[in-house]
Amino acid sequence: MSRSLKKGPFVDPRLIEKVLKVRKDEKVIIKTWARYSTISPEMIGFTFGVHNGKEFVPVYVSEDMVGHKLGEFSPSTKFVRHGGKMQRGLEQKAEQVEASKIETDKKPVK
Repeated sequence: MSRSLKKGPFVDPRLIEKVLKVRKDEKVIIKTWARYSTISPEMIGFTFGVHNGKEFVPVYVSEDMVGHKLGEFSPSTKFVRHGGKMQRGLEQKAEQVEASKIETDKKPVK
């Protein structure tokens, strides 16, 4: 469910302070843990280091991002893969096909 229109978008006050202090021509990454903050038009052109729980992921804000949350552009989980025996078998077949393609490319043509 989205936030009420009556309340308006939420931007962390400390984050907006940091944005207003930094000039646009400075190449500074603004570190933040406020993944829940909505991107406002004042933030366009800045790079934010958004914390994903382990490290700060650099996010460059463009016009298309206005209205979204900072956390949307910094994934907090790492997708490994869907698994099981069937998946491993498919991957092995794909590796064999790739290896056979490489071998055929290496053979000299007479």
